[in-house]
Amino acid sequence: VGHCHPDVVKVAHEQNQLLNTNSRYLHDNLVDYAERLSKTLPEKLCIFYFLNSGSEANDLALRLARQYTQHEDVIVLDHAYHGHLTSLIDISPYKFRNLEGQKEWVHVAPVPDTYRGLYREDHKDSVTAYADEVKNIIEQAHKRGRKIAAFFAESLPCVGGQIIPPAGYFQKVAKHVRKAGGVFIADEIQVGFGRVGKHFWAFQLQGEDFVPDIVTMGKPIGNGHPLACVATTKDIAEAFAATGVEYFNTFGGNPVSCAIGLAVLDVIEKENLQAHATEVGNFLMKLLKEQQRKHPIIGDVR
Repeated sequence: VGHCHPDVVKVAHEQNQLLNTNSRYLHDNLVDYAERLSKTLPEKLCIFYFLNSGSEANDLALRLARQYTQHEDVIVLDHAYHGHLTSLIDISPYKFRNLEGQKEWVHVAPVPDTYRGLYREDHKDSVTAYADEVKNIIEQAHKRGRKIAAFFAESLPCVGGQIIPPAGYFQKVAKHVRKAGGVFIADEIQVGFGRVGKHFWAFQLQGEDFVPDIVTMGKPIGNGHPLACVATTKDIAEAFAATGVEYFNTFGGNPVSCAIGLAVLDVIEKENLQAHATEVGNFLMKLLKEQQRKHPIIGDVR
């Protein structure tokens, strides 16, 4: 919503003057914000955990998946980056390949890139071919006695090259993963909140029939203020709560953070920023594609 947006700065200042406390003490901002976020998501995603960073959100998503499934293994896309915590370096090929290498519980699937990937635009059914790669990974893991907790992917791989997965890919992958007892986690930390223009969430580019089991949010959520969120289903949240070990985060969901989160949503809506992203994005793509026609060195425009 722009650096130091006056509306965001104003509500942060006002809430700071009133009350800032940890989320053991209930405050309207927390409930109001969860309710506002829920309106942007499919109905099934109705439970919210508030945190301070995208890395915290992805780490919690991993815990939720493992508790719910009682499995350990995670499938990720090649070149993925999911955060700076130890648990997330382990599921980020972009990082672990330069550090301690791949853990036995981590499985890497090819990025569904139809320009430069394994299966390209000229393939008769690249969507099924890429999804079958995930299916094969699951089968190989089962042969080794391992069980899949989650398929963990950015809805639009960023570090991996700004790849928009072909429509239908997530649906097919989710089917294989859920059949294996796992869940589908959509990382929206870099691409959520209207940044893809056509939709509020990048996973919606896959079609209305696709709903992840867990969605993680960060970065644009607080316009620079440390704020993040995990949205999930009631079943997953209840399995997590059943451990008797409550989830508590001193700063996550505090009144100031939630006031800022609400202000960001207000600005996105009031200034039509999602439509603006579509308009400017289309304009930029049009000009770049004109350059592509002139210059053979430009292979793909994203």
